[in-house]
Amino acid sequence: MFNKVILVGNLTRDIELRYSQTGMGIAKAAIATSRKFSTNGEKKEEVCFVDITFFGRSAEVANQYLRKGSKILVEGRLTLEQWVDQNGQKRSKHSVTVETMQMLDSKGDNSGGASFSNNDFDQDYTQPQSYAQPTQAYGQSNAPQQKYAEPVRPAQQPRKMMPEQNIPVIDIDEDEIPF
Repeated sequence: MFNKVILVGNLTRDIELRYSQTGMGIAKAAIATSRKFSTNGEKKEEVCFVDITFFGRSAEVANQYLRKGSKILVEGRLTLEQWVDQNGQKRSKHSVTVETMQMLDSKGDNSGGASFSNNDFDQDYTQPQSYAQPTQAYGQSNAPQQKYAEPVRPAQQPRKMMPEQNIPVIDIDEDEIPF
């Protein structure tokens, strides 16, 4: 099965960061996307509001850099959330669990168009079963501070240069060329 959602839009509210009982960050927000079209010569705009959830380090990054109105691209999976409300009624809604985000605001808006993914870290983040209420001020955690490893990047091989012409040598077989 395939479950992938890609959305580009603006946050409709500030990030709400909480921590699970294990100390993992969980951030919730919503994104507004729009589609412009015309019907019978009349221009119309359709807006869709979608709840989004970040987990782990991306939750902390989102809380640090994103605000209401921030333009972002999120990539993730559609999730069905189910709960029982205060009246005992079963409730449910669809939301997007964010796996990758890219901040699209200009550099002057504090984010610089950076992209971020939970896969950039060596930690394994899974969706918790229950949420812990924060006991400190908004955006602060009583969980122990964790240090995250810097992503491992493959070392770049230096190009071989021909001594006479300073032209890089490219070792490609003709069968590898797609045209």
